[in-house]
Amino acid sequence: MITVLVTAKDSQLARCIESISKNHPKVNFIFKSSSDLDITKKTHVQSVFNSIKDLDYCINCAAYTAVDKAEEDTINAYSVNVLGSKNLAEACYEYEVTLVHISTDFVFNGTVPVPQPYSEDSNTGPLSVYGETKLKGEKVIAETIKKHFIFRTSWMFSEFGNNFLKTMLKLATERNEINVVSDQIGSPTYARDLAKVILCFIEKEYKNYGIFHYCNRGSTTWYNFAKEIFSLSQKGVKLNKVKTKDYPTLAARPKYSVLDTSKIEQTLGVTPLKWEDSLAIAISRLNKMCNPK
Repeated sequence: MITVLVTAKDSQLARCIESISKNHPKVNFIFKSSSDLDITKKTHVQSVFNSIKDLDYCINCAAYTAVDKAEEDTINAYSVNVLGSKNLAEACYEYEVTLVHISTDFVFNGTVPVPQPYSEDSNTGPLSVYGETKLKGEKVIAETIKKHFIFRTSWMFSEFGNNFLKTMLKLATERNEINVVSDQIGSPTYARDLAKVILCFIEKEYKNYGIFHYCNRGSTTWYNFAKEIFSLSQKGVKLNKVKTKDYPTLAARPKYSVLDTSKIEQTLGVTPLKWEDSLAIAISRLNKMCNPK
């Protein structure tokens, strides 16, 4: 039996992990909420790790992800994304636990001369406090513990939590017309697909530690992402394209942040699903949740 601790159990990724946990009978999952396990408090982290017998893995789903708010709430963003990562890494090192950590495409600046997907070895250059703190979190983990996997992902969506898919569907009930940015390019990631990949790494007990990029296959803009959402959900909403410069936000976003997934594909021998196909699955699951028979 493999024992796995999952932080931030109410996050969309943790809920996706929980939703597929029954398919992994050889894994003993322990889910902790942010109040059950406050990763910003070292003594709290140590106490929780000490209370779990024979812990093998810790999947850290806890993160400060409010990109714009982080620009004005730097201390809390740093506390969760950097200090919290350090506390978990130190506990994992002490208790000989492998740390699985989630990072982001926002560690890149999106200004490559010729747009091509970012590999794990590409130069980083975050444009925002959020991106900076996530990158510092990656570095402190790598400096603290060898046994770690860092999964950089992008544009995450699912039937759970707060994300672009659910935001668009909510707006469709409130407005007849929606403006969506059309000049930022990235790759959507279905959190359920990422959950499956993480559990594959755990069950196969891979030892090739380090950074891996994972997102669904293909790239798109936020506008076309929204267009596909409304097409699949049959929502009659008028979409308007807007430029980033015409939609000012506190935090700068990378104009291009497509991730190269060839490393993880070679490791697993599996090609990620197209983002459109995974989106259709997520919408179907969301409809079943909203309309149970």
